[in-house]
Amino acid sequence: MKKITFVIPSRNNLEFLKLAYTSIKALNNNHEVLVLNDASSDGTIDWINSLNDPDLLVYDNPGPERIGIVGMFDKGIEMARTDIIFAFHADMIASPQLDVEVLKYLEKGTIVSATRVEPPLHPEGPEKIIHNFGIEAEEFNFEAWNEWCTNTGFHEEYGGKLTPGIFAPWCMFKEDFLSIGGHDELFAPQSREDSDLFNRFKLAGYRFIQTWMGVVYHFTSRGSRFNKHAGGDIMQDSPEWKKTNSKNERNFIRKWGTFPNHGMLMEPIVHNKYAIGISVKNCTSQLLEILEPWCDRIYIDNFENLTNEYFQKEKNNTLYDLSKRCIDITADVIDNIEIRIDGRLFNNQDFAYIRQISQIISDSGKIGSFELGNLEINITSLQTYENNLIINTEKKNENN
Repeated sequence: MKKITFVIPSRNNLEFLKLAYTSIKALNNNHEVLVLNDASSDGTIDWINSLNDPDLLVYDNPGPERIGIVGMFDKGIEMARTDIIFAFHADMIASPQLDVEVLKYLEKGTIVSATRVEPPLHPEGPEKIIHNFGIEAEEFNFEAWNEWCTNTGFHEEYGGKLTPGIFAPWCMFKEDFLSIGGHDELFAPQSREDSDLFNRFKLAGYRFIQTWMGVVYHFTSRGSRFNKHAGGDIMQDSPEWKKTNSKNERNFIRKWGTFPNHGMLMEPIVHNKYAIGISVKNCTSQLLEILEPWCDRIYIDNFENLTNEYFQKEKNNTLYDLSKRCIDITADVIDNIEIRIDGRLFNNQDFAYIRQISQIISDSGKIGSFELGNLEINITSLQTYENNLIINTEKKNENN
């Protein structure tokens, strides 16, 4: 059996991390475990040092500031000593045959996801199994978990079932991950980084397989969203997560022109990315904030007053150069598609059209001008550039 490196970022998740480690060490090969300790204060490093396990590697960020999942996953995958990596979370527990089931289907250009078994915290979905083995680490029972994963009823229901989705935890060849440059640091420290990565995997032509016989128990976002050490709790978002999620939803829209989108079984849906400019006369600070992420450039009047305030507010929330995205309305529009708006007339229905503009343009399929609500739309080219977003060039060059 091929050897896997399980890459596990962890921040103040020791009670869950111990369970994850125990489950991985019980698999069918002596796989490598790589823990990326992100400024933990719960004794994680002392526990790792006490294990004396040559197949347990560690990268330690002593803090006090955290690096986050984006940087930690990429660091771990770069450090991995095996050809195959498994992007795992500290609040996940492997089933006894996880490695066997995943490796059955893994090949170059393929990404295999395990099926998540979760307690009834999030809404049910067709891509996961709801079964409660505990919400807190101390509630988990390995004997009950292992028996459930290996019993006849489970095999009869899920044996041989495969679906075309992708989500954590996912397994792939290290070379395939590095070839697209890893995660985009635009989404550091976390949130929407997976949706961005999965879009790029799909555009790169990778095949997605979810195996239903290879399962993990997922305590559900205990390392980030519901992390008690970050001010969260069960079904209570931490302030830290709320802030990064809001910031990175806007960054995702800037990059892809849409909200994250996927099918019922979690296969990414990637829309066409057009070069769009929005021209707004009678612009306000509120309109600038609302519309700027939805285009490549926004052309506005009252330029200096509005941008001075907006740049100061938004500059720490994105890696995009806002001075290149916000343009005085007197400048020539250089985008293939221009949307003209009078800020005094702009309403909720117009914003709904903006949020769907990629699909509207794709459905139209025509060069020319038309009106939609209070929007005047002029299309000079239908060229798209979503394929230019596949490779994170800066990080790919670092790995070559």
